[in-house]
Amino acid sequence: MSYQPTPIRLNAEQTTFLQSWIRSSTTQQRLVFRSKMIMMADKGMGTNVIARELETRPATVTKWRVRFARLGPDGLKDAPRPGRRRRYLPDDEKRVLQMLDQSPPSGYAQWNGPLLARATVLPADFVWKVLRNHGIQLQRRRSWCISTDTEFAEKAADVVGLYLNPPENALVLCVDEKPHIQALERAQGYLKLPNGRAVRGFSHEYKRHGTTTLFAALETATGQVIAGHYQRRRRVEFLHFMNRVVAAHPDREIHVIMDNLSTHKPKRDMWLARHKSVHFHFIPTHASWLNQVEVWFSLLARYALNGASFMSPKELREAIDRFIDAYNPTAHPFEWTKEVVHPKAPKRCYAELAK
Repeated sequence: MSYQPTPIRLNAEQTTFLQSWIRSSTTQQRLVFRSKMIMMADKGMGTNVIARELETRPATVTKWRVRFARLGPDGLKDAPRPGRRRRYLPDDEKRVLQMLDQSPPSGYAQWNGPLLARATVLPADFVWKVLRNHGIQLQRRRSWCISTDTEFAEKAADVVGLYLNPPENALVLCVDEKPHIQALERAQGYLKLPNGRAVRGFSHEYKRHGTTTLFAALETATGQVIAGHYQRRRRVEFLHFMNRVVAAHPDREIHVIMDNLSTHKPKRDMWLARHKSVHFHFIPTHASWLNQVEVWFSLLARYALNGASFMSPKELREAIDRFIDAYNPTAHPFEWTKEVVHPKAPKRCYAELAK
């Protein structure tokens, strides 16, 4: 009984598809090889002839003719392989995550890899794998402050609206204080390490020479800063600074974004009643990240204060003023793009990470 090979009849779309596989320089060679078999079979060549031309076994040609006839071009791809059997089950992963929600053993303040391995009766390398897959770093701890303001949405929308769509011809300012900046005297220098690197730094020992308080107002449209130095941050100092700000921008409507410090919002604000062109906007409690002047304070600390040495509060104030003089000519506004902001609360249970 003669053997009849599986007939192959390509349509125009299949022919074009296989030719593209054969011509492409990025196609896997196994797919190119199988595509050539099918193209030759479409021309009426027999299985043995194709095997001789491509220097392969007839059984191989038969296999791919049958696969193509049943599945089309997808039949030329390798079938999924089962791979190595899993040593651990999804329930094992859940056990590790659920254990993190339990109190650690007596005598320990927090879990670590070996403790989890003993408690779950699982190998330590599997425990570490679970922690890596979920991005859990047991030794790294962060503090957070979550806003509990019941009017968070309204206050945040008010502030974000000023950033994205400020009133026409109005001045929007972000105002805050940086209190008790210490004038620390430190020895400066560098160390030559054994590997040849030179590391710049300062001595651990320091001497205190007093403090100063900085009031700052950031103009959101330009990024420029107005600052004032004071010994304390009472209501008196705050109003003195605001009088300077108002005097610098006469006959302009001013919108001021501030935090909820008691010196900013007394029960009866007579100063605000006298200045009809000034409008105060308060950020939600525990949401200082909504105030753009905080970004500028971080730039001030990074570029002018951290690691510097000052012999007196006067020298510290002069250094801050020099930074402002250098910063303002090239200042640019901070780009705010988020239209809606929400207070984000941390999840309490690691078990929620399990799929």
